[in-house]
Amino acid sequence: MGSRGRRRIDEIGEESRRRILDAAEELFAERGAERTSFVDISERSGISRGSIPWHFTNKDGLVIAVVERAIDRAMAPERHRSPPPLAELLDDYAAWVRSDNSALLFMILTEAMTSTGAVHQRYQEFLAQRRDGLELWVRLQRPENVDPETAARQEHAFAVALNGALIGIHLQALIEPDGFDLDDALRSTATLFGRGLADVWETPPAPR
Repeated sequence: MGSRGRRRIDEIGEESRRRILDAAEELFAERGAERTSFVDISERSGISRGSIPWHFTNKDGLVIAVVERAIDRAMAPERHRSPPPLAELLDDYAAWVRSDNSALLFMILTEAMTSTGAVHQRYQEFLAQRRDGLELWVRLQRPENVDPETAARQEHAFAVALNGALIGIHLQALIEPDGFDLDDALRSTATLFGRGLADVWETPPAPR
Protein backbone atom coordinates (compact mmCIF):
# COMPACT_ATOMS: atom_id res chain seq x y z
CA MET A 1 0.00 0.00 0.00
CA GLY A 2 1.33 3.41 -0.96
CA SER A 3 1.81 6.34 1.39
CA ARG A 4 -1.36 8.00 0.08
CA GLY A 5 -3.40 4.89 0.93
CA ARG A 6 -1.93 4.69 4.42
CA ARG A 7 -2.65 8.37 5.01
CA ARG A 8 -6.27 7.84 3.95
CA ILE A 9 -6.68 4.91 6.36
CA ASP A 10 -5.17 7.01 9.16
CA GLU A 11 -7.57 9.85 8.36
CA ILE A 12 -10.54 7.48 8.46
CA GLY A 13 -9.34 6.09 11.79
CA GLU A 14 -8.96 9.56 13.30
CA GLU A 15 -12.38 10.62 12.02
CA SER A 16 -13.98 7.51 13.54
CA ARG A 17 -12.25 8.15 16.86
CA ARG A 18 -13.43 11.78 16.89
CA ARG A 19 -17.04 10.81 16.13
CA ILE A 20 -17.03 8.16 18.87
CA LEU A 21 -15.64 10.67 21.38
CA ASP A 22 -18.18 13.33 20.35
CA ALA A 23 -21.07 10.90 20.76
CA ALA A 24 -19.78 9.51 24.05
CA GLU A 25 -19.27 13.00 25.50
CA GLU A 26 -22.82 14.01 24.61
CA LEU A 27 -24.35 10.80 25.98
CA PHE A 28 -22.27 10.77 29.16
CA ALA A 29 -23.38 14.34 29.85
CA GLU A 30 -27.03 13.46 29.16
CA ARG A 31 -27.37 10.20 31.08
CA GLY A 32 -24.03 9.30 32.69
CA ALA A 33 -21.48 6.68 31.69
CA GLU A 34 -23.10 3.77 33.51
CA ARG A 35 -26.35 4.17 31.58
CA THR A 36 -24.60 4.60 28.22
CA SER A 37 -23.82 1.48 26.19
CA PHE A 38 -21.59 0.95 23.18
CA VAL A 39 -24.81 0.41 21.21
CA ASP A 40 -26.00 3.89 22.20
CA ILE A 41 -22.68 5.41 21.19
CA SER A 42 -22.70 3.50 17.91
CA GLU A 43 -26.17 4.76 17.04
CA ARG A 44 -25.29 8.36 17.95
CA SER A 45 -21.92 8.36 16.15
CA GLY A 46 -22.77 6.26 13.11
CA ILE A 47 -19.69 4.12 13.80
CA SER A 48 -20.01 0.36 14.18
CA ARG A 49 -20.14 -0.98 17.73
CA GLY A 50 -17.13 -3.21 17.08
CA SER A 51 -14.94 -0.20 16.25
CA ILE A 52 -15.33 1.32 19.73
CA PRO A 53 -13.27 -1.25 21.69
CA TRP A 54 -10.77 -1.32 18.82
CA HIS A 55 -10.07 2.38 19.48
CA PHE A 56 -10.47 2.46 23.28
CA THR A 57 -10.22 -1.18 24.54
CA ASN A 58 -13.22 -0.87 26.90
CA LYS A 59 -15.58 1.65 28.47
CA ASP A 60 -13.02 2.64 31.11
CA GLY A 61 -10.61 3.66 28.37
CA LEU A 62 -13.33 5.54 26.53
CA VAL A 63 -14.41 7.48 29.64
CA ILE A 64 -10.85 8.57 30.39
CA ALA A 65 -10.29 9.56 26.74
CA VAL A 66 -13.44 11.71 26.83
CA VAL A 67 -12.34 13.47 30.02
CA GLU A 68 -8.77 14.02 28.82
CA ARG A 69 -9.92 15.45 25.49
CA ALA A 70 -12.35 17.81 27.22
CA ILE A 71 -9.59 19.26 29.40
CA ASP A 72 -7.01 19.40 26.61
CA ARG A 73 -9.50 21.20 24.40
CA ALA A 74 -10.13 23.81 27.08
CA MET A 75 -6.50 24.34 28.06
CA ALA A 76 -4.67 23.65 24.81
CA PRO A 77 -1.05 24.75 25.30
CA GLU A 78 -0.57 25.76 21.67
CA ARG A 79 -3.03 28.61 22.20
CA HIS A 80 -0.71 30.25 24.69
CA ARG A 81 2.67 31.82 24.95
CA SER A 82 5.22 29.55 26.60
CA PRO A 83 4.87 29.52 29.54
CA PRO A 84 1.58 31.42 29.78
CA PRO A 85 0.69 33.48 32.85
CA LEU A 86 -1.21 31.45 35.43
CA ALA A 87 -4.19 33.80 35.18
CA GLU A 88 -4.41 33.06 31.45
CA LEU A 89 -4.48 29.32 32.09
CA LEU A 90 -7.17 29.72 34.73
CA ASP A 91 -9.32 31.84 32.40
CA ASP A 92 -9.43 28.84 30.09
CA TYR A 93 -10.13 26.58 33.06
CA ALA A 94 -13.09 28.76 34.06
CA ALA A 95 -14.57 28.47 30.57
CA TRP A 96 -14.27 24.71 30.74
CA VAL A 97 -15.80 24.49 34.23
CA ARG A 98 -18.83 26.36 32.87
CA SER A 99 -19.20 24.04 29.89
CA ASP A 100 -21.98 21.48 29.82
CA ASN A 101 -19.60 18.55 30.06
CA SER A 102 -17.13 19.57 32.76
CA ALA A 103 -18.82 17.26 35.29
CA LEU A 104 -17.18 14.42 33.34
CA LEU A 105 -14.11 15.02 35.47
CA PHE A 106 -15.97 13.78 38.55
CA MET A 107 -18.24 11.27 36.86
CA ILE A 108 -15.88 8.38 37.47
CA LEU A 109 -14.40 9.63 40.75
CA THR A 110 -16.61 7.52 43.03
CA GLU A 111 -15.81 4.31 41.19
CA ALA A 112 -12.12 5.20 41.10
CA MET A 113 -12.09 5.71 44.87
CA THR A 114 -13.93 2.50 45.70
CA SER A 115 -12.17 0.09 43.35
CA THR A 116 -8.67 -1.17 42.66
CA GLY A 117 -9.34 -2.10 39.05
CA ALA A 118 -8.88 -0.45 35.69
CA VAL A 119 -10.89 2.68 36.47
CA HIS A 120 -8.84 3.34 39.60
CA GLN A 121 -5.58 2.93 37.72
CA ARG A 122 -6.66 5.05 34.78
CA TYR A 123 -7.90 7.81 37.08
CA GLN A 124 -4.53 7.78 38.84
CA GLU A 125 -2.85 8.16 35.46
CA PHE A 126 -5.23 10.97 34.55
CA LEU A 127 -4.46 12.91 37.75
CA ALA A 128 -0.74 12.31 37.28
CA GLN A 129 -0.96 13.72 33.76
CA ARG A 130 -2.64 16.87 35.02
CA ARG A 131 -0.01 17.32 37.76
CA ASP A 132 2.77 16.75 35.25
CA GLY A 133 1.39 19.51 33.06
CA LEU A 134 1.31 21.98 35.94
CA GLU A 135 4.75 20.89 37.09
CA LEU A 136 6.12 21.51 33.60
CA TRP A 137 4.58 24.99 33.65
CA VAL A 138 6.46 25.70 36.90
CA ARG A 139 9.72 24.18 35.66
CA LEU A 140 9.74 26.30 32.51
CA GLN A 141 10.04 29.37 34.77
CA ARG A 142 12.84 27.97 36.94
CA PRO A 143 15.75 30.44 37.44
CA GLU A 144 19.05 29.35 35.93
CA ASN A 145 20.93 29.47 39.24
CA VAL A 146 18.71 26.88 40.95
CA ASP A 147 19.89 23.32 41.47
CA PRO A 148 17.53 21.13 39.38
CA GLU A 149 17.50 18.21 41.80
CA THR A 150 16.66 20.42 44.77
CA ALA A 151 14.00 22.31 42.82
CA ALA A 152 12.26 19.21 41.47
CA ARG A 153 10.61 18.20 44.75
CA GLN A 154 9.36 21.71 45.46
CA GLU A 155 8.00 22.06 41.93
CA HIS A 156 6.15 18.78 42.28
CA ALA A 157 4.64 19.84 45.62
CA PHE A 158 3.55 23.17 44.10
CA ALA A 159 1.84 21.35 41.21
CA VAL A 160 0.03 18.98 43.59
CA ALA A 161 -1.25 21.91 45.68
CA LEU A 162 -2.39 23.90 42.63
CA ASN A 163 -4.10 20.87 41.11
CA GLY A 164 -5.90 20.24 44.39
CA ALA A 165 -7.08 23.85 44.60
CA LEU A 166 -8.48 23.73 41.07
CA ILE A 167 -10.28 20.44 41.65
CA GLY A 168 -11.81 21.81 44.85
CA ILE A 169 -13.03 25.01 43.19
CA HIS A 170 -14.36 23.04 40.23
CA LEU A 171 -16.32 20.65 42.46
CA GLN A 172 -17.85 23.53 44.45
CA ALA A 173 -18.87 25.24 41.20
CA LEU A 174 -20.67 22.09 40.02
CA ILE A 175 -22.49 21.44 43.31
CA GLU A 176 -23.28 25.05 44.24
CA PRO A 177 -22.97 27.15 41.06
CA ASP A 178 -24.57 30.22 42.67
CA GLY A 179 -22.71 29.96 45.96
CA PHE A 180 -19.66 31.95 44.90
CA ASP A 181 -18.11 33.80 41.97
CA LEU A 182 -16.00 31.36 39.95
CA ASP A 183 -13.93 34.06 38.28
CA ASP A 184 -13.12 35.72 41.61
CA ALA A 185 -12.12 32.36 43.10
CA LEU A 186 -9.80 31.54 40.22
CA ARG A 187 -8.32 35.05 40.17
CA SER A 188 -7.54 34.69 43.88
CA THR A 189 -5.97 31.31 43.16
CA ALA A 190 -3.80 32.79 40.42
CA THR A 191 -2.73 35.63 42.73
CA LEU A 192 -1.93 33.41 45.70
CA PHE A 193 -0.03 30.79 43.72
CA GLY A 194 1.65 33.44 41.59
CA ARG A 195 3.02 35.12 44.72
CA GLY A 196 4.16 31.77 46.04
CA LEU A 197 5.99 30.80 42.87
CA ALA A 198 9.26 32.46 43.89
CA ASP A 199 9.22 30.53 47.16
CA VAL A 200 9.29 27.27 45.22
CA TRP A 201 12.99 27.72 44.56
CA GLU A 202 13.91 29.67 47.71
CA THR A 203 12.42 27.27 50.25
CA PRO A 204 14.47 24.09 50.77
CA PRO A 205 12.48 20.85 50.57
CA ALA A 206 11.59 19.23 53.88
CA PRO A 207 13.73 16.23 54.85
CA ARG A 208 12.20 12.83 54.09
